[in-house]
Amino acid sequence: MIRVLLADDHALIRTGLATLIRCARDMTVVGEAEDGKSAVERCRSLKPDVVVMDLMMPVMDGATAAEAIVRDMPSVQVLVLTSFGSSEDLIRARAAGARGVLLKDTPNREILAAIRTVASGKEVLPPALQRLVEAEPSETELSERQLLVLNSVTKGFNTDDIARQMGISPSGVKKHLGRIFARLGACTRAEAVAIALRRRLVKT
Repeated sequence: MIRVLLADDHALIRTGLATLIRCARDMTVVGEAEDGKSAVERCRSLKPDVVVMDLMMPVMDGATAAEAIVRDMPSVQVLVLTSFGSSEDLIRARAAGARGVLLKDTPNREILAAIRTVASGKEVLPPALQRLVEAEPSETELSERQLLVLNSVTKGFNTDDIARQMGISPSGVKKHLGRIFARLGACTRAEAVAIALRRRLVKT
């Protein structure tokens, strides 16, 4: 039985997903969360197999929550279900460790199939979203701002620290990190730092 946690700030969406999942014989809803912070906390207590997560949520956004879940609970798989499909959001979700990304208008049977797929450790990214990601410029070099962010990460500064240093918002820092991860082929901050040090992009 696949244990599923639903994380979305809209109760109507959670109710619809819960009804859909409860019709499937091989999965069950073990809990719900209305924001990213609650999703992380409930993952720790409920230990689901899959979290179906919205990207745009209050308190803590879905990409940040996904990163925390994947880092602290690697056995939990994250499936992002979003109303939007910008390449930037998709890159952030993948960089945060989400195993799959779907749009909310995806047919019910495909949502259930995606839950089963990510539960097995495989990835899900529909062709339309794959084309959107591939349409992004395939730059391998980091911009000056991205190098500044990466250098601060190397020194152990957190998102809020970097935001204050650079005079930008924490969400701006996270966007830079998403681009950095995509261009370096990294999934975590630690991996990005290791790659950057190996390529001598930053100094310790």
